[in-house]
Amino acid sequence: MSGVVIVTGSASGLGRTYCRELAAADWTVVGADLAETEDVALSVVTDVSDRAQTERLAEEALERFGRIDALVNNAAYYTAIVKRPFEEIDDDEWTKVFDVNVRGAWLCARAVAPAMRRQGYGKIVNVSSMTVPTAPPGFAHYVASKAAIVGLTRALARELGEDGISVNTLTPDYIAFDRDYDNRQLEMADALAAQRIFSRAQAPEDMVGALLFLLGPGSDFVTGQNIWVNGGRAFN
Repeated sequence: MSGVVIVTGSASGLGRTYCRELAAADWTVVGADLAETEDVALSVVTDVSDRAQTERLAEEALERFGRIDALVNNAAYYTAIVKRPFEEIDDDEWTKVFDVNVRGAWLCARAVAPAMRRQGYGKIVNVSSMTVPTAPPGFAHYVASKAAIVGLTRALARELGEDGISVNTLTPDYIAFDRDYDNRQLEMADALAAQRIFSRAQAPEDMVGALLFLLGPGSDFVTGQNIWVNGGRAFN
């Protein structure tokens, strides 16, 4: 299936891989990020925590392409986080994590829902994290925000289901894609790889098959679910 898909956090990391692979699968890709997104059909500079900007994102996609078939809520505040005990987390950083990771997903879903309702069909994929079931220390705000994503998915699935809109969560394990962040914790990739049944580093490309499934017609009867892609590190 092809259609119009919005990918947030599209300019780098997992989002950039999603955009490239979705375009290769004949999707028309709208990239949304704080920076311009290269090699997409439409790039809209967007702060997902700002309601007006998310509404403009949906409006520009509709003006250009006439429809919105899917949304991938991939944008997240993560790599700037420095590990620290929960009582030492700065108030502003806690708020920032929830503004981007949770409020952003809610606002983007809110922005695209009217178009999907008119069509009687749509796919929303929210992105969580394996930090939710494993709860590594030092990331209390991030873990809590990604747990909230799972709850948000279930709530939206209930409310949007009668309009033919599927809402699911996609959960990756740790993927090394930001060199500055990875260099601050060189032990993580190898340590986590050793815990997996497929004992290797996870790559962004490992997420693509599950994403295409959740966006395509093969998952039309799947909603409210959380799909883990982690090489067998843990079982859902």
